[in-house]
Amino acid sequence: MDCNSELSHIAGLFCDNEMDTETIEKSTLETLKAIGEDPRREGLQKTPARVAKAYSEILSGYRTDPVALINGALFEVEYDEMVIVKDIEFYSLCEHHMLPFFGHAHVAYIPHGKVIGLSKIPRIVDLFARRLQVQERMTQQIADFIQASINPAGVGVVIEGQHLCSMMRGVHKQEAKMTTSAMLGVFRENLETRMEFLNRISG
Repeated sequence: MDCNSELSHIAGLFCDNEMDTETIEKSTLETLKAIGEDPRREGLQKTPARVAKAYSEILSGYRTDPVALINGALFEVEYDEMVIVKDIEFYSLCEHHMLPFFGHAHVAYIPHGKVIGLSKIPRIVDLFARRLQVQERMTQQIADFIQASINPAGVGVVIEGQHLCSMMRGVHKQEAKMTTSAMLGVFRENLETRMEFLNRISG
């Protein structure tokens, strides 16, 4: 499997058609009626169109070409120390309730002859965040994608998220945060490397 096809495989669903905003608008209109609202009142008249536009942005990960995202931003560098991009904010939608979850991602890798352009790391996070997601899967997808992109000695990803599905409904826990991690290569095999990463993102 070549690099491009592997990236596409890891990225999963990719649609090059525009989002069907007309269907979203119609569905939102019916939802407003179903909950007992009057979609004709002033504050709601444009809500179906607004929701469709918001989904086009929030769920844009389905329409981001993973190969074009990298766009050749791979550089040969003689550097084999840890590269960390931390505190990358993200916003996603829980696939179980379609409610937002949000937080920060911390990404590290140890180059093995190649590095990736700095701006690409947050874009990779967004590629997977801007979909219907679960945090555990998103964490692993980010790590796998970076591993396939530059074949580093290892990749570490830690994500801290707050989930509205447990804050505004269900257990109603406002301060609870979920932390997930994915460790590949030397980050999994070498405790010292893993601890260096975790210590450097904890400050």
